[in-house]
Amino acid sequence: MNILAIDTATEACSVALIVDNTVFSHFEVCPQQHSQRLLPMIDSILKESEVELSSLDMLAFGRGPGSFTGVRIATGMIQGLALGTGLKVAGVSTLKAMAVEVAKHADEKVEERLIAVASDARMGEVYFSVYKQMGTTVEEVISERVCPPKQAIEQLEIAIQSTNSEMLIAGTGWSAYDDLHAWAESSRSVKANADVTLPNAKYMLDDAKAAADKNLTAHASNVEPVYLRDKVTWKKLPGRE
Repeated sequence: MNILAIDTATEACSVALIVDNTVFSHFEVCPQQHSQRLLPMIDSILKESEVELSSLDMLAFGRGPGSFTGVRIATGMIQGLALGTGLKVAGVSTLKAMAVEVAKHADEKVEERLIAVASDARMGEVYFSVYKQMGTTVEEVISERVCPPKQAIEQLEIAIQSTNSEMLIAGTGWSAYDDLHAWAESSRSVKANADVTLPNAKYMLDDAKAAADKNLTAHASNVEPVYLRDKVTWKKLPGRE
């Protein structure tokens, strides 16, 4: 299955394409430049792969959570591409994409481990979820939410106690908030910071294919972003969305 995936939900902008089992991907950290960079990146990756957009089987996008502006940019772009081609679309969690990347690159292969993802949501909160890695599969065990770091820590303690598994961590939240950083440093269950801080469209391709296999894709008019928060962050950090 040939799939194009895009993501602009965070400071990163990424595009990935799988064609006949060959993956092409572009990833850039370019705060506040997503609207200028995304279309040229799509054009570049299509030229590199020597395929036409219309010859693809489906489209995918990082549906959030993430910045309001970033999620809207990806949603609008994917709707435009889908309307122009008639292709169906799958929305993929940005948090799960980071967990998938961690699972694919973990040095030690274990039968089961937890992967905790906490991304800075600002306003003293994180976008947070926990996944269980079993072999090559990643399944959500604590659902996506936006919450203060202390609530995330409470959920982390519950997850560790109920599974007794080692944990890897990913996302910007661990460095953004002292409570999370201190907890990760002191927890015996946390084996490593996986050095995955931002989502990458490359790691959304598998979930997109799974959505197609389960008939969970949508028409362009029904594409829905996931914000998790219904209030706007009015104060923004310099150089960040």
